[in-house]
Amino acid sequence: MGNLNDFPENTVLIDEQAERDYLTYAIMSVKERALPQVEDGQKPVQKRILYSMWNAGQKPDAKHVKSARVVGEVLGKLHPHGDSSVYDAMVRLAQEFTVRYPLMDGQGNFGSLDGDRAAAFRYTEIRLAPIADLLLSEVERGTVDFLDNYDGTSREPRVLPARLPFTLLNGASGIAVGMACEIPSHNLKEVAAACVAYLKKPNMSVAELCTYLPGPDFPGGGKLISSAADIQAAYASGSGSLRVRAQFEYEVLARSQWQIVITQFPPGCSAKKVLQELDEIADPKVKDPKKDKLSPKQVSLKQLTLSLIDAARDESDKTTPVRLVIEPRTSKVDRAELIAFLFANTSLETSVGINFTVVGLDANPNRKNILQLVSEWAEFRFTCVTRRCQYRLNDVVDRLHILDGRKIAFLHIDKVIKVIRESDEPKAALMSQFGLTEIQAQDILEIRLRQLAKLEWIKIENEMKALATEKDELERLLSSDALMRKLIIKEIEADAKLYGDARRTQIIEEAPSSATTKAPAVVDEPVTILLSKNGWLRARPGHGLDLTQVNFKTGDALSGAIETRSTYPVVFIDSKGRAYSIQASDAPTGRGDGVPVTSLIELQDGAKLCHMLSGDPETKYIFAGDAGYGFYTALKNLVARPRAGKAFLSLDENELPLSPLVLPQDLSGLWLGCASDAGRFVVFALDEIKELPKGKGVKLISLDKNAKTCGLLTFSGNKLPLNLAVRGRNFKLVLEGEELEKHRGHRAAKGVYLPKKGLVVGKFEA
Repeated sequence: MGNLNDFPENTVLIDEQAERDYLTYAIMSVKERALPQVEDGQKPVQKRILYSMWNAGQKPDAKHVKSARVVGEVLGKLHPHGDSSVYDAMVRLAQEFTVRYPLMDGQGNFGSLDGDRAAAFRYTEIRLAPIADLLLSEVERGTVDFLDNYDGTSREPRVLPARLPFTLLNGASGIAVGMACEIPSHNLKEVAAACVAYLKKPNMSVAELCTYLPGPDFPGGGKLISSAADIQAAYASGSGSLRVRAQFEYEVLARSQWQIVITQFPPGCSAKKVLQELDEIADPKVKDPKKDKLSPKQVSLKQLTLSLIDAARDESDKTTPVRLVIEPRTSKVDRAELIAFLFANTSLETSVGINFTVVGLDANPNRKNILQLVSEWAEFRFTCVTRRCQYRLNDVVDRLHILDGRKIAFLHIDKVIKVIRESDEPKAALMSQFGLTEIQAQDILEIRLRQLAKLEWIKIENEMKALATEKDELERLLSSDALMRKLIIKEIEADAKLYGDARRTQIIEEAPSSATTKAPAVVDEPVTILLSKNGWLRARPGHGLDLTQVNFKTGDALSGAIETRSTYPVVFIDSKGRAYSIQASDAPTGRGDGVPVTSLIELQDGAKLCHMLSGDPETKYIFAGDAGYGFYTALKNLVARPRAGKAFLSLDENELPLSPLVLPQDLSGLWLGCASDAGRFVVFALDEIKELPKGKGVKLISLDKNAKTCGLLTFSGNKLPLNLAVRGRNFKLVLEGEELEKHRGHRAAKGVYLPKKGLVVGKFEA
């Protein structure tokens, strides 16, 4: 390639041009297509549809018009893209099962919960729904800025003057270049209460705001089972995941028969989808084309499905929009077992993502927390109401000015008529003789004489008095932030009373369904899980096996073995603190070498498996990193449904997890010993550390410079057998009496050096 100086001055390099063009496209995609604006919660296409319909008179009190007419208006004036982009957005705003508060009132086929598409726009009719008034009623009252449309022939509002934060009311979902948003819908009364509370106390915290806004309220209802702490954490960070279940009831039939009836679905679920999932489980297909038989997991799930369920059908109709009936195989089937199976294996329980990424007041897309969404909308609303009041004040002042001119004309009616009759330039003559402005003179020339009659004069005086009072009130509002805030609160409360409704989604904390829910599908028997150094996993029936007789591939050897039961989960922890899980029954049996563990889990890049454990999901363990922080939790909190696992133990860079320490069922009087590789050892009561579902935990021991935590142990009583390796020194001793008391203290202490008398020469065996 030649030197750049050899090219003409107007030469454009392809890579630079491509970079500029792609950046332009990315910005356009984020701001002009995929993400909603925090002010009105609408994407550009939605805003243009709403404004176009409002401007064309398709309001809630008007007749329905053909959807094709609306699509044509929007395409021709505001949104020069494909008709499907406009119609699809319009259909979504009319679907009661998609948005919590539909902004469109449609007639005809607008699709169904089962995924059926809406009829073509030439067949459907539409108009604005009454609640759209909250977005559009003030659009022509000076509240927002207007911009030229794409060809400069008309104007459109930059945003809509939302009287409530529709960003939260209807939520939003969109994917842009490098950004995405997933905002769930919320209840109008709760959102209004949260906004009022914020306006009264702008320095409130996210936790305080969540007392008014406890969680999402989905269009289809359902049951939100995530804990209040999880909901608050997602709201505080603007990102997270919540678990939602279907609502159901048991119907008792004749002869002791019964059935499960699903009455509400979580987001993204439908009767059609659930029936397909059940059909795939009951009649599975071979996943691996290289094999001609089903996997053990598929077989066990099929057997369990056929043993639990006799029939499933959709009985939904116009009067009952959601009614999915599940009939058990016999009346003796355990109800809890059947519903747990449905939650664990179908979309009747699902995760709902939280991602509060919006285009903010500064016109930049960012992820915000719930408090920022409310505060930015409140700031926007304050601006809108201020501009509305100023706009109205200008109108009042102009009207008073006109009425002042009419008052002068009424007092000099004969002279005014004479001047108009005799003058060649009546406007100038009126302005000269009566001191009128051009506007006043023009008004007098245009009004009818009967509007200056005595009866009309009484009306003028009354109007002037009313306008003068309104002018004083508007000036007081504009000069006082406190009064303006009170007005906004009053309007929010009035709108909440007019448009608010009851919450549809129940919020009841329950344990999420997990792989352990599927345990009845597997015969409960003792098994031993074997993991080789090269990462091959297999299972052998029974306990107490002679592991020296187990063969491995050349160059491979046993890394770890765990005695467990086939119904228990097996959990792996990697070097970065992530937890992965499978069912013990998923480990292949037989005389082969097993399968690579990476075929069952997706290990994150740069991580290695450090620990494997299994047991009753309720069993508690202590988890810690070698930087000296830790906590304890139940094994069930490490179980993750996705193959990619879940973030569990928060570790610093270059920090590694210690071996998990199992705890007895009775934790009373239990002590925890913690050793550093500098030879220090501290003992403290177990109740000084926290039980957490995940995280970093609390400080267990204060470490010397460059030191690491090297071991944990628990004991009760006044005698501690110690068997520990510390930087090549092997300690094997019993601490008791005064020697033990020297090490007793509180967590986060440095501890006392271990006695040299416990030093063992030779190979250390833990």
